[in-house]
Amino acid sequence: MTTEDFIIREIQQKDNPEIAHVIRSVLVEFGAPKIGTAYEDKATDQMFENYQKPRSSYFVIEHKNKIVGGVGIALLDNFEGETCELQKMYFLPITRGKGLGSKLITKCLEKAKALNYTHCYLETMPYMDAARALYKKNGFINLDKPMGNTGHYSCSVWMLKEI
Repeated sequence: MTTEDFIIREIQQKDNPEIAHVIRSVLVEFGAPKIGTAYEDKATDQMFENYQKPRSSYFVIEHKNKIVGGVGIALLDNFEGETCELQKMYFLPITRGKGLGSKLITKCLEKAKALNYTHCYLETMPYMDAARALYKKNGFINLDKPMGNTGHYSCSVWMLKEI
């Protein structure tokens, strides 16, 4: 299986149930709390609608007509400045280790630059080692405290990248 077997595209309304399933499956797989994470977000069930806001975008990965991952960007809540947040990056096992994470991060950062953002912020959990390594590899640096107010109080790793 090569990366050509995967299609990266913008989210469509019909993708909502599948991407919500991906997000919740990955959170359960990694033993993440259901409270204080994307698991309980109402937005998780309405991903298409939530990324129709100005300066927002969400990309999915499709494999054999099934959604197997995704990531998006949106304005960082409760923060002054031109900073977006890398949001809801989740991949099923079939997508991992193929460079697709870096491809999607690059696509999001290109979109963020086109939308005039100067920085990209993200939050994750300390035990998500592969995700943290991926972010670091893509130029994100660790912060000592959170920025804005995402409501994801179970995420205690904060990272930032200048675009």
